[in-house]
Amino acid sequence: MEGKMANGDKYKVPEFETQWTFKDNLRTIDFVLSWDENCEIASSLSSIEKRKTYEENLCEEGLDIEAEFIEETGLHFLKIHAPLEVLHRYTEILKLRMPMKEEFYSGSKYTKQSSLIQMSHYISEKLPNVRGSWKLLENLCSCCGDWFTRHIFVDRKVFPEHRQRFTAIYSRDKHYLFDCQTPGFFTPAIKSRIVQFILDRTFFMKTDASDVFSFGIERLIDSSVYTAAYPLHDGDLSTPGSVRYKLYHHWAPVRKWYRYQPIDHIRNYFGVKIGLYFAWLGFYTHMLVPASVVGLGCFLVSLFLLGNDEPTKDICSGKLDAKMCPLCDHFCHYWDITETCSYAKITFLFDNYTTVFFAVFMSFWAAMFLEMWKRYSAEITHRWDLTGFDTQEEHPRPQYLARLAQLDADNKAQYKLNVITNYVEPRVPFWKIRFPATIFSFSIVLLLVSLAIAAVIGVTLYRMSVLAALSVYGESVITSYAIIITSTTAATINLACIFVFNWMYGVLAEYLTELELLRTQTEFDDSLTLKMYLLQFVNYYASIFYIAFCKGKLVGYPAHYNRLFGYRQEECGPGGCLLELSIQLAIIMVGKQAFNSCLEMVFPRVYKWWNSRHLKRRCSRARTSQWEKDYKLMEWGSQALFPEYLEMVLQYGFVTIFVSAFPLAPLFALLNNILESRLDAQKLLTYHRRPVAQRVADIGVWFSILDSISKLAVITNGFIIAFTSDFVPRLVYTLSVSPDHSLTGYMNHSLAYVSTADLDMFGKTNSSLQYCRYKEYREPPWSQYKYDQTAMYWHVLAARFAFVVLFENLVVVVVLAVQWLIPDISGKLKEQIRREAYLTNEIIISQEALRARKRSNLSLDGSLDFSQPSHSRNVGNHVSVNPMDLELEQPKYSRGVAGIRKKHTYNK
Repeated sequence: MEGKMANGDKYKVPEFETQWTFKDNLRTIDFVLSWDENCEIASSLSSIEKRKTYEENLCEEGLDIEAEFIEETGLHFLKIHAPLEVLHRYTEILKLRMPMKEEFYSGSKYTKQSSLIQMSHYISEKLPNVRGSWKLLENLCSCCGDWFTRHIFVDRKVFPEHRQRFTAIYSRDKHYLFDCQTPGFFTPAIKSRIVQFILDRTFFMKTDASDVFSFGIERLIDSSVYTAAYPLHDGDLSTPGSVRYKLYHHWAPVRKWYRYQPIDHIRNYFGVKIGLYFAWLGFYTHMLVPASVVGLGCFLVSLFLLGNDEPTKDICSGKLDAKMCPLCDHFCHYWDITETCSYAKITFLFDNYTTVFFAVFMSFWAAMFLEMWKRYSAEITHRWDLTGFDTQEEHPRPQYLARLAQLDADNKAQYKLNVITNYVEPRVPFWKIRFPATIFSFSIVLLLVSLAIAAVIGVTLYRMSVLAALSVYGESVITSYAIIITSTTAATINLACIFVFNWMYGVLAEYLTELELLRTQTEFDDSLTLKMYLLQFVNYYASIFYIAFCKGKLVGYPAHYNRLFGYRQEECGPGGCLLELSIQLAIIMVGKQAFNSCLEMVFPRVYKWWNSRHLKRRCSRARTSQWEKDYKLMEWGSQALFPEYLEMVLQYGFVTIFVSAFPLAPLFALLNNILESRLDAQKLLTYHRRPVAQRVADIGVWFSILDSISKLAVITNGFIIAFTSDFVPRLVYTLSVSPDHSLTGYMNHSLAYVSTADLDMFGKTNSSLQYCRYKEYREPPWSQYKYDQTAMYWHVLAARFAFVVLFENLVVVVVLAVQWLIPDISGKLKEQIRREAYLTNEIIISQEALRARKRSNLSLDGSLDFSQPSHSRNVGNHVSVNPMDLELEQPKYSRGVAGIRKKHTYNK
């Protein structure tokens, strides 16, 4: 099939594109709207009137529309095509950077070689006598590099490398700089983005309507006037030649886990926002490799040293004959310390000298990860023409402009010059509206966070009270299942609280963010993300922080327990709090990741199956169009990346904040992420409609969250090692108590005595035992200072704080050194950016000068008039286009959303 270019020439349309063109086989389908006549709301008179007005306004905007009705299913599809005039106009309005003509610059590419090969070239040139020896090394490196390129790097036969081209902000006044005539100048991603921009700002009611928010496709879908709005995938999964086919068969399969991702092709198909997510996920996964290797190495070293640990030998061999005090008030009895042999062995695997080394290493790793990501992100943003992109350059959200129109009508709006765009824009009064809204919003956030913390405390009190209630009579049946029943019901209540708070916050967060009147979509998303992450952080980490820093710390001692509401506080199990913390981390991290991965794949699959089954009942046609196939898929919402980032950032918290308690966390994270990236790819390509491409500068507020987590990790790891593990008491014992500086006798030294007659229990156990032991540094009952802390207690406490100070300062110095040694942008990239900016400016200046000379010559002849259009203003060598001035060429309905800015622009 043949299509037409802008200049009238014909070009060959790929076979897979024939399903997303109009009936004339010339105009491409850039967007699709659909509605179901079987829906009572969609078939009502008001919905019909709204659709009629909306579609008329779209036509006035310049979009081409073609309707299609599937009688068997009752579905109506509205196919939308953006003509070249609309694309040129909105590319200018959105200030998109477009590739310039290659004839203006040299298209030479940079050749990249490994540093070893470069060194061999240099030495062979400088030292001819050793050229033969270095030739062998060069051949060896070349062979290894070829193998690595073929099997690990992106397959360039499938995904050809995109050549870097010079770009500039598009201007119709400088159309001669750009390859406007090439068929692929406006990519499908750009077309869908422009159409989405128009759909979001088009009114569906008359211009004199009182509702200033009567615009936008989102509101029409929410009110069931339309059922869906989406761009088309370029073919199905079995259509060879399409980008979707290539991505599905060469990127998404799990068997391709070892290959690099085709980031540039992902970005071209899904847009910058999703491309950056996969770039970040891939970078994070690669950075987990050294952390996993070191963590696994520390675990294996711990396993090797297990047989030489003296405290474990004392417990398991029976050398230490100690009867321990009961762990609860009623049905618990005295127990032998040898019963904790298995617990002691497992605890040693996570609590030994390698723990400190690994905690320092992971703090160093976290700093390296963030600094290297900033460096890698700079390269990506340069390659994707995002360098210098600022949120102020984004077009204001239509909801923001509508609220400003409301304020302007009430004479509450203020006007201020936007120094970025050089336009006078209405602004929200800070002290009267924005400050109170922000205070109110974050007050609600803190209230919900406090409620989540209170829920954790409430569950803890519930566990203590139920355990006491079930065990008060001491029957054998109840005592056998008391702990199981208590833990199960408490976990169920905790889970229910998490679900309730998530639901409450999901409803409130977006409403609270709207009250803040944020100008751009990026600012809105960042504020919404920060609010939602705070609650998720408390929900997922509160119980872990409780075990790490609270459980068993303030319970008192057997002769005098510190009770809450008459109940004895929870104590750590026989293996200690660190073992419980490790188990809790392993269950939450591994279990939740496995459950979320299954849920992410099952839910879209069920949705697609149900939708397909529902449509098959009404239609038995074997062959369906591409827009019908995509209609069955699940919508990719504007906040769809939030759960993906949230899962990874929560995982990053497990890997860094509590890594000293679970050194295998990076390994499990690596295994999960290898599958996660491919499963996310399959989900996007198979079960979701094609997202509209969005332009963002970076990963947004997530980087600030990651940076905060890294700083918090330094503090928590220091305190976990100092106050939760036995590292510091063991160190003090070997340095100041043990005569041979070993751990021989450490367990007996760390256990205190208490008289069974002095036990603070509701019921006394029937035993002739005179003394029992407990883990604490206190004077024995026969001492003059009965049950007071010993001198060793204060020595250990001082050593704990000294360790925290030393650990924190050491890690901070290392982190600062890493940040100083690794600049955010490499020197080579800085020079390249400056060089490209210089060449681009030189090209524009030379072409403008050439054009000015032609204009003067033609003006003297009187044959042509090259006067600039009224909507352009020259500022030096840069043409600034006011999008609001362009509305003179647009219909009246467009002015309702943004006209308030234009109104003041004329009066300025």
